[in-house]
Parts: sequence; C-alpha cells; structure tokens
Amino acid sequence: MPVTKFEIKSRTPYAGGQSFGEVGAYEQVDGVVHFAVDPMDPANETIADIDLAPRNGQGLVEFTSDFRVLAPLDRPRGNRRLFLDILNRGKYSAAKDMNSAAAFVPGAAPDPGNGFLMRQGYTVAWCGWQFDVPEVDGILGIRVPGAEDSGGPIAGKIVVTFAPNAPANVQLLSDRDHRPYPANNLEDWDSVMTVQEHEDAPEEIIPRDQWSFARMEDGRRVPDPRHAYLEAGFQPGKVYQVVYTTTGAPVAGLGLLAIRDFGSFLRYGSAADGNPCAGNIEHAYVSGVSQSGRFLRLFLYAGVNRDEQGRTAFDGFIPHVAGGKRGEFNQRLAQPSSQAARSTNSIFPFSDAAQTDPETGLTDGVLSRLTAQGRLPKIMYTYTPSEYWAGHGSLVHTDLTGTRDVEVPDDVRIYVYASSQHGLGTFPLTDGDPSDNIRAQNPLNCLDHRSFMRAALTSLDRWVTAGEAPPPSSHPKIADGTAVPPAKAAETLRTIPGVNPPAPFRRFARLDFGPDPGVPTQIPAGIGRVFSHLVSAVDRDGNELGGIRLPFVTVPLATHTGWNTRHADMGGEGQTLSTGGASGGTLRGSTIPFPATREERQATGDPRLSVEERYDSREHYQDLIRQAAQTLVDQRYLLAEDVEQLVDLGGRHYDLLSSPVREAQPAGD
Repeated sequence: MPVTKFEIKSRTPYAGGQSFGEVGAYEQVDGVVHFAVDPMDPANETIADIDLAPRNGQGLVEFTSDFRVLAPLDRPRGNRRLFLDILNRGKYSAAKDMNSAAAFVPGAAPDPGNGFLMRQGYTVAWCGWQFDVPEVDGILGIRVPGAEDSGGPIAGKIVVTFAPNAPANVQLLSDRDHRPYPANNLEDWDSVMTVQEHEDAPEEIIPRDQWSFARMEDGRRVPDPRHAYLEAGFQPGKVYQVVYTTTGAPVAGLGLLAIRDFGSFLRYGSAADGNPCAGNIEHAYVSGVSQSGRFLRLFLYAGVNRDEQGRTAFDGFIPHVAGGKRGEFNQRLAQPSSQAARSTNSIFPFSDAAQTDPETGLTDGVLSRLTAQGRLPKIMYTYTPSEYWAGHGSLVHTDLTGTRDVEVPDDVRIYVYASSQHGLGTFPLTDGDPSDNIRAQNPLNCLDHRSFMRAALTSLDRWVTAGEAPPPSSHPKIADGTAVPPAKAAETLRTIPGVNPPAPFRRFARLDFGPDPGVPTQIPAGIGRVFSHLVSAVDRDGNELGGIRLPFVTVPLATHTGWNTRHADMGGEGQTLSTGGASGGTLRGSTIPFPATREERQATGDPRLSVEERYDSREHYQDLIRQAAQTLVDQRYLLAEDVEQLVDLGGRHYDLLSSPVREAQPAGD
C-alpha cells in the first residue's frame, strides 16, 4: 500500500466535545501521512514527470502530506461514509459549503456550523495536495520531490499572469502569496513582460529597461528573483504576463495520488497500519469547490480513481463551480493557483463524453480513461451562472460549436443553481469587498445556494448505497431555448435602468502547448480560434430560466445574475468583475433590486414590476417562498430541514428590498 506511515500528531475533542444528534461527539485527528508510490505501476502512468522523480532503494517515489480527520468518537455510531473535502489553496471548504459554517480561519479547527455532516454521521477528512501553499497555521500542504534529468533539476520557461485590483509597483511572481518560481537570471534580457487592456486584448511588450526582477525594501529597489518591479507601476484592470526561465519542477501530479491513496487508506487500511477509521468506512465521497472542483475534474480525466491494488478510491464525486476548466495540477512547472485564461486550465476536452474538435482533429472526453477502465463513479457536477458568463460553463454539455446539446452519461448529473454566483452570496447588500480590493458596479449577488449542496450530497449517497436515481440534470439547454448566446440574454438585462452587462464578454480560445500539455513545449501557448459558449436565457425580470431556481428566483425581489462589472474606482470599468483580478479569477454576481413602489418604477422607467405591486405583505411573500421551497423538496432538489431557514431568510430579504431606502453599503462599510 502506498501509505507507508500514518503519523498522528494530535487527537483532540472536536468543537469542544459538542454532541451531534444521535451520532454524538467527534474527535479531531491531525498529522502527516507518508507515501511511497511505484512510478512504473499503470495506476500512476498519467502523472507528469513521475518517471523523472528521485526514487528510494525500493524504486519508489516518496512524498508526505498534512492531514486532518473528523470522526465520530464512537465510530460505529457514524454512517460508515467518508466525505473527503479537497482543500482549496490548502484551506477547507466543506464546513462553509455543506455546514453553512464560518469561513476558514488560520489556526482554527473547522467551524461545525449547523453540524449537517456530523449529524449525518460522516467521517470528514482533508489531505494536502498542493505543493506551493503558504506556510500558515491551519493550511495543509504536500511535500513532493522535483523532477530531474541527467543534468540535475529540470529547468524551463514559465508564464506568470496577474491582474492587479489596486495600483502597485511590485508583484510577487505567483498567485495569492503562494510560493513563486524564481527567475534564473536577474539580468536575463530574453525575459518578456506584456500588458493587455483585458485578457483577450492584443499584447503590448513593455520595454525590458522599464521593468526588473526586484522588490522594494525601505524605499529602495532590491534585486529579487521572486518579484517583478515596474517603474511606471502596474495598473488595476489590466492583465500582465511575465515570461522567464526558472529551475526546479516539483512533480505536482503526486497531489492527485495523495488524494487517491489517502482516501483508499482510510477506506481499506487496517488498524495495524495505523488507520484511525479501520473497519468503519464502506463508501467514500469526494467534493471540491472552485479550484478544488477543477482538481476533481482533472482527477477524473487522469483516470486515477483506482489505486495500485486495483481498488476504487471514491464512489461519488461532487465537483462544485468548476465549469469546463481543469487546472495546472499535473504538469511540469505547474502553478496550481493560477486562474489565467491562457493556461492549461482552459484546454480541451470539456465534456464527459468524447468529442472531436473540428478545428484540431483531437478526440477526447473528461471521462474517456475511466470509461475505458470499465467502471464510472457517480458524479454530480454543480454549477452557477458565473461559470457560464466566464466563457466555459456551457462547454460541459454542448458540442464545441454551441449548436446542439451533448448527452450526459447515465452516471452523471449536472445541476446549475440559476441566478446565483460562483461564491457564496453577500447579504445585506454591498458593492465591494475590501479584503479583495474589489468594488462592483452593481450590488453583489446575495443568493445562498448551500441548501442545494446538502440535497445533492444526500441524493448522491442514496444513488451509491441504494441505487436510487437522483433528480434529473437541470441546466440550460439548446433544445428548449434556455441556452442562448450572452448577447441575447444581455438584451433583456440592458432594459433595466443603469444596468450594463460586461464588455467584452469572456471567451475561451483553443490553446496549443505542444503535443503533451503535461510537459509544455510551446510557451506561451499558441492561440487558435475561439470556442462557442452560451449562457442561460432570462425571464422578463432578468432572472435565469435554465437550471434549478432558488425560491428567491421563483418568487423574486430583485434581478440576480452570475456576473458583475468592475467599478470605475478600481480600473477596467465595465469589464467582468472577478476576485482574482481581470484574468480568470472568481467571478462575482449582481443583485439588482426591483423598484420598491409603483411610483419609483414609473419615475425610473424600470420595466420590472415593483415589490408592492407583486406582494401584499411580508407574510404573503414568505408564504410564497414556503410554497416554492416545498416544490423543490418534492422534486428532491432541497431537503425538508432547509425550508424554514429559507423562509426566514426570505423575510430578511423582504425587509431590506421592500423599503425605498435600500442602497448597497459601499466597500469598507
């Protein structure tokens, strides 16, 4: 077994010994797991550069990961299910997204929130897979070897892309303070820096004598291979690229094997091997959000769901808000946190079923390798409109020309949470987030789709354990007219006073990194023709028709979108707003309130009926929310336990949005 040592460093009561329903109290187990994998085993053949990793005396490749396990203190009282949450940049997501808990806090245990996963009896676990995460208390990472050839550590060319949201003269050559690749030569005049007005605009080369590899220290410019310095300053709203040569290529794809073998160990390992869950796991599910959802799409594409013993690691997958992307998680000189549009994040294939690209002649599908192995896990893709407006969401279920729907495999469901945004909603309304240096043109989207996530996991569990088919896929479709070009949806949205959809629309282009994207040889990538992409059609209120509609969309107080635009104060006015900057970051959505009164509607020329023209009272509104929620329960897209909290939240929405004074709080307030 690839797990050679399960080193437990601490065992403590979880959440102060809190009891969770019939399951009781949980314990938290933290430590380091040691791996040794066979680079020649067929189960590992898709891992880039594994053949160039140093080996021990047994010919195995060694690495270690941080881990955390939350398990019922009385193991038999659990439900015998493992829920492995793929870390997002080393941080846990499940507590926030399944338990409606507080977000990650450095050094703190995951907040139990409403205790959903614990009340159900899940063993919840995390394992480090990303090699470049910051060394911060509570962030879990992995230590992997670097690829080597006869000349020593591998060297190569790299492209670092960034799009600042605030003015600066210095930029760390990485994303979100992750470990950067250092430049080999500070005076390398073959290095190139470019700037674009937006990610699809023409590139302009910045003269080499106007920038350098340097940082500022005590007001002085200091040479530094890990930073870029621009004398004129980096301007917010623009996209910059630095192309340079570096040495040292961690075998990033070992993170895929860490997840597989950690899950396999908890499921199949014995007590003698040190497994704290021995004999108590019958089924294993894995979930990931955003970056970690893209990680799962790559995990499926790489076909690594069977371990070296031929055993299935995970029975069910929930990749959330990944869209059509994968990521730089299994390639030479990988940048796992990069969201750049012109990276291997954005390459074919996109759909599960194999397609042939008419432009390149390539034929492939995300599930092609697993299909060839003879057994597919159960998969639930869950999305928001943000991934569609980002230019790639519809590619998951349409052909590459955007003219027909592609059949979804029997073992797959696709659920789109209509009119919500990539991240969690923000309520009360605000137009910015100082922690990300962003300010939006419209109030940020306030919808919370986490209740749908809990229902999806419940359906997945019944699908795996009892063979009970989940509700049908629900997403925009060409056949019924709910999937349309962005310009078509924008026609209705522009009728709302003061509302302008993003310009330009996001798009995906064909990228050529050479014959093997795992070992890119064309850097920067060659750029080909643009892929077609679609978004959901909208109703006359501007709310989306394709997908599962929250009660707040069925019974609306506002127009909710998966996109927002950059405010003039942060540069790039009118471009798509994303947390990670202008180049492929996390998209933010909008909530655009209806007029509160008929008088206000008439004064502004708003085509949408006012709140007072729609609903008699707060009680009337909440009753309609309850009815809409019950319909979703009957359809099994929602759990009965979440109905009343949605009704209560609806009351809070009504209190704010029915009032003529309902301005969004400015950023920083």
